[in-house]
Amino acid sequence: MTAAQAIERMRVNLDAAALPRWATAAALALLCALSVWLRTRVLGAGFWIDEGISVGIAHHHLTAIPHLLRRDGSPPLYYLLLHVWIGWFGDGERATHVFSLIPAIACIPAAYWAARSLFGRTAGWVGAALAAVDPYLTYYGQETRMYTFAALLSIIAAAAYAHGVLLGRRAYLPLLVLSLALLLYTHNWGLYLCVGFAVTTALLARDHWREAVGAGVATLVLYAPWLPTLAFQARHTGAPWATRPGIHALLIAPASAFASDIAFGVVAAFVALGLARRRDRAVPVALLVAAASTVVVAWTVAQASPSWASRYLAVLLGPLLLAAGAGLARAGKFGVAALAVAVVLWTNYSFTLHDEKSNVRAIAYGVAPYLTSGDVVLSTHPEQVPVLRYYLGTMPLRYSTQLGPVPDPRVMDWRDAVDRLRAVTVRRDLEPLLASVRPGQHLVVVSPVFRDYHAWKARWTRLVYLTSQAWTRAIAADPRFVAEKTVKTDEILLERNYWKPLQAVVYLRRR
Repeated sequence: MTAAQAIERMRVNLDAAALPRWATAAALALLCALSVWLRTRVLGAGFWIDEGISVGIAHHHLTAIPHLLRRDGSPPLYYLLLHVWIGWFGDGERATHVFSLIPAIACIPAAYWAARSLFGRTAGWVGAALAAVDPYLTYYGQETRMYTFAALLSIIAAAAYAHGVLLGRRAYLPLLVLSLALLLYTHNWGLYLCVGFAVTTALLARDHWREAVGAGVATLVLYAPWLPTLAFQARHTGAPWATRPGIHALLIAPASAFASDIAFGVVAAFVALGLARRRDRAVPVALLVAAASTVVVAWTVAQASPSWASRYLAVLLGPLLLAAGAGLARAGKFGVAALAVAVVLWTNYSFTLHDEKSNVRAIAYGVAPYLTSGDVVLSTHPEQVPVLRYYLGTMPLRYSTQLGPVPDPRVMDWRDAVDRLRAVTVRRDLEPLLASVRPGQHLVVVSPVFRDYHAWKARWTRLVYLTSQAWTRAIAADPRFVAEKTVKTDEILLERNYWKPLQAVVYLRRR
């Protein structure tokens, strides 16, 4: 009996005992309701750097966004959709976080469908339960970024790949092509998942190479219009703030799509047990190979061009979640126990989240009463400008960084940013800015709180650290300016809540 026949027989047997459709729908709705309750506890949290950039880019005209992203380094789909969403519901924290919450919740029925269609009803419910409490989806379901969209597309793509290529069911190939194309237009790490699928096909599904090649060619045709922009981004933007990942990052990467805790270890152990106990494990093992190949390729590329961030591993959620559903369903009572541990611990995760990822909102509100039209806001952490612009509102202020005046404060221009920042000097670049502040005007200097020194060792962040220190010292010593107000936040809160926190000094230009 082939793997396809064994899996089909198991699926038919389990389906014979399936719940009525209305009961299945009611149970999924209950899981979704529980997940909404867990994933809305910090829905109004203040934006951090990347969220400010998301909203800033999305505020531009729909037709301008793809070209604008040549400065940023991301694909366009998420920003285009966010633009439409903002037009309907506004750009507040809650409104834009709900935009990420929706795909996080949609992962629950998607996981049920995907795992059930491949491995049976029990696996479907295991997958749905894991998706309902997964800490990754809980965290990023309340952040104005594209990661929950990428996770949802990863689930659909993994299921379509398993059906269409691993099992040779060609009716699923159009879904595979569509989901992969949408994923590629959502996040660049979709490329690594495509490579992971290609490696898996070469190793474990050579009999279905025609299906894989056909799907790959069709996906490439759909993605081809973006390739010139991707090539430009690769040359001029990248992720200069990232460091090269070590072996530890490689080994714990699969846990990043869930949570690096004891629950993940328990789940992983009993998934392995469940798969080892059954003969019909070809498909779940192939999905694990796809996930592992994706990680290895991403990690290897990051050695040459640092671009690693654990949040990008949303692309792993699909193959890992489906394999986990299969493994736990086949582990019997041990699988039930592992699932129970994960549900309890990961449900509790939502209660550990804080309502701020950044103190930019507090800093902006603290300096706003001192500002009037034409004043200068200097951010020595350049990528903070879009989120500062969001919280300082539409007041006609002049924004600047070490890289010079910022003509569009809603966008961070990453093009050749390291080379530009390396060339900055106090005399050539700071002095003209200070001279442009007229007597009686304010200069607000917003600078990072350098408390996590490991985070400041990348090429970009090290330069931010050095130039920020030099510029803030030079301004403090300039006799033309007097400090009127220093805005900081509570040091205890800094340690608990904030990611790359800021402080600000409001200076008045002497008359």
